[in-house]
Amino acid sequence: MKYCQGPLCHTYDTKDRKRGPKGNKVNQTRRRSSMYYGSGNFCSLNCYNDWAEEFIDRAVDYFGRLTQPRILAEDNAWRKRRTWGWGNEPAQYFFYNVATGEERNISQEQYLDNGYNLNSV
Repeated sequence: MKYCQGPLCHTYDTKDRKRGPKGNKVNQTRRRSSMYYGSGNFCSLNCYNDWAEEFIDRAVDYFGRLTQPRILAEDNAWRKRRTWGWGNEPAQYFFYNVATGEERNISQEQYLDNGYNLNSV
């Protein structure tokens, strides 16, 4: 079980946040075995948005704010793609260059290998 990381989670008035004896109830941060927002750190989109509103600037500054635009050129535009097989046709796996539209066939094993790229040939 883990607690929701939303800074205002305890302020939302729901039955599952109420704790304590009758007549002396208080709201507490949600505690769950699985959370579905923000990589499993927030119980709801409201809590995720509350966290982002309060901490996103600090997080971006800490991990590195972009100071120059990123550029998509022919050499860094390759993406792994697949077509789904239909009927007797097998699926096809390939690298696709977003900038040029070029395709290069690869095997299923190469497609599934996260470390495989065109430079590892």
